[in-house]
Amino acid sequence: MKNNLTIKTGIASIPPLIKGGFSLVKTFFFFSFIVLLLQACFQTKIHADATKVFRVSDGKTITFGQMLDDLRKVNIILVGEVHNQEAHHRLQLAIIRALKEVKSPLAIGFEMFTADNQSMLDQWVAGKMSSDAFIKAYYTNWNFPWPLYRDIFLYLRENKIPAVGLNISPEITMKISASGFSSLTKEELAKLPPETGCAVDEKYMKFIRRAYAMHGHGGKQFLHFCEAQLIWDQVMARNLIGFLAKNPDKTLVALAGNGHVWKRGIPEQIKNQSEKIRYRVVLPYIPGYIEPGSITAEDADYILMQ
Repeated sequence: MKNNLTIKTGIASIPPLIKGGFSLVKTFFFFSFIVLLLQACFQTKIHADATKVFRVSDGKTITFGQMLDDLRKVNIILVGEVHNQEAHHRLQLAIIRALKEVKSPLAIGFEMFTADNQSMLDQWVAGKMSSDAFIKAYYTNWNFPWPLYRDIFLYLRENKIPAVGLNISPEITMKISASGFSSLTKEELAKLPPETGCAVDEKYMKFIRRAYAMHGHGGKQFLHFCEAQLIWDQVMARNLIGFLAKNPDKTLVALAGNGHVWKRGIPEQIKNQSEKIRYRVVLPYIPGYIEPGSITAEDADYILMQ
């Protein structure tokens, strides 16, 4: 996928008039990019200002700013999404921008990238990787359209906000899901936290069955699938904690699917690995699924009402 205009003809061989025209074209595209970026930021701010927030702890509707005041007090903010919902990513960017504007030192963690991708993420944020190369790497890791996440990644690059790869290789989780931990090599096992098995409460078990259409399968097939989901949460929790240990001044915003972000997912694993970490969970409103009355303080702290 190509986003950049590339002209292979040597500049020295272009006649002066064409050179001037080429410069105008480059200037036009540069300012067009700036205008689009500013427009996206402006629209995101309007979206945030208009967003009402449901505070789960007391059942009150509050402002986006009131939620922000609380989010600034914690180490990790986990913000959920349905991966293909553009509105969810606009809200994620709104939270990132608002925290940046109040001078919070930030880093953003991504479910879609593994810890092995960290060098590539660092190059992107530093401006040392082209858009074409980064988009190619993005699609190597994630199947959802780049435009859904583009504004978030451009904002991080523009503001030099660190991006953090949280996950493990999808090949490992696929092997666990299909055949369990016994199918992994010693090298693969060394990348994982200690095996815990599918030790979860009944509500979490029902969630996995419902979310992944695993009703009635039972037996080892579902057990292995459950193990894969838990190891994903465990690894992301470990990587979040590990980053904060090296960067204690940062507020770390983690972007991941709702099933990983809710308190029985990554937050439960954070609590198991470190009781010192303070976190908040923010979920997007989804009628009939994530809404006032169906979510308790055991699930999330805030619901973003679109």
